[in-house]
Amino acid sequence: MSRILLGVSGGIAAYKALELVRLATADGHAVRVVQTPASRRFVGEASFAALSGAPVLASEFERDPARGAFPDQPQPTHDPLSHLELVANADAFVIAPASANTIAKLAAGLADNLLSSCALAATCPLVIAPAMNNRMYEHPATQANLRTLRERGAVIVEPDTGRLASRGEEGVGRLAEPARILAACVRAFTDEVSAGDADAATRGTLEGLKVLVTAGGTREPIDSVRFIGNSSSGRMGFALAQAARERGAEVTLVAANVALETPAGVIRREVGTAAQLKDACEREFPGCDVLLMAAAVADFTPARPANGKIKKSARERLELVLEPTADVLSGLGAQRRDGQTLVGFAAEHGERALECARGKLTGKGLDALVVNDISRSDIGFDVDANEVTILTAGAGAGAEIEERHVPRASKAQVAAAILDTVESLRGSG
Repeated sequence: MSRILLGVSGGIAAYKALELVRLATADGHAVRVVQTPASRRFVGEASFAALSGAPVLASEFERDPARGAFPDQPQPTHDPLSHLELVANADAFVIAPASANTIAKLAAGLADNLLSSCALAATCPLVIAPAMNNRMYEHPATQANLRTLRERGAVIVEPDTGRLASRGEEGVGRLAEPARILAACVRAFTDEVSAGDADAATRGTLEGLKVLVTAGGTREPIDSVRFIGNSSSGRMGFALAQAARERGAEVTLVAANVALETPAGVIRREVGTAAQLKDACEREFPGCDVLLMAAAVADFTPARPANGKIKKSARERLELVLEPTADVLSGLGAQRRDGQTLVGFAAEHGERALECARGKLTGKGLDALVVNDISRSDIGFDVDANEVTILTAGAGAGAEIEERHVPRASKAQVAAAILDTVESLRGSG
């Protein structure tokens, strides 16, 4: 994979940089971390060192025990200058969080600490993820500094909107989620964007389209406290919703029992059961252009759920009678109009996963089906990574089904691959 130099500046969002390191190393990237002295007031160097497996530096006068090498490299025989060697070895330099102060220094070309010295010496892609109070972010000085950095080729990962560190305050300025920052970094050093903005290659490609995404897992009540459910966390659906919104789509997200923050700019509809999800989808589906059916919908529901709580009895067994739920995706497919694109998701188990999925693709009349093997513990439900195969139906009767394998990657990266397929199906890829 690649080498990522992470710069952490001062701010409460510094704790999220730990998750960025975890995601990057889980994806196989080698990571080194440099901190500003202020950032160490929020997160100590020991945490970053433990996750990255490499020494953490905060001063250009501090000796680097690794001599500028990343965890996958042999150390040089001499002691090089840290601010030169680290960026020379890096495929990308990511600053997350980037405080207003650090952004101002970078725009002015100052080099008064190790982080800013590295930025001035870097010839690799520079990825900057701002994080600060909304008033600081929206100040003309900060916006001018960001424009300057963009013009010089820096990749800017725009902050999210939501709750801020100061009690009771909301607005733009929340650090982008680590998965989005990592995806921007990967795009930067694989030349998927040329310069200026993390989303330049895809921004606006879904402009004017309405995208309906379902996410999470339905819960079918047994009584007032118990239910039949599944292991879906909703992470894949939420990654799809965020990626579609970033590409300019108007996104509605039908979320079934998901404890994740709504992506910025996305309309969210809460549901609990399969029947509620069906009703919500039937309301939204006629107006959408693309359906991404990522939710795990229960196949069965208790026929007669109890109104109260069923009491436990040592002498009696509890027997449940289950009845099938409606096939939501097939029902929507039967109502589809010209110009709609339908993408289903199939969690299959074991060797016959693709064989079973091909039958679903044709049987449900879908344009594409995303298949993942849930027999593996490192991908799929409630983890940050996924590995899928995207099946697409060829044009015309009897056309062969095409397969695209997406190797193990973060769910943000998998979401990007799925949306690339959608664009291709719609003739914009």
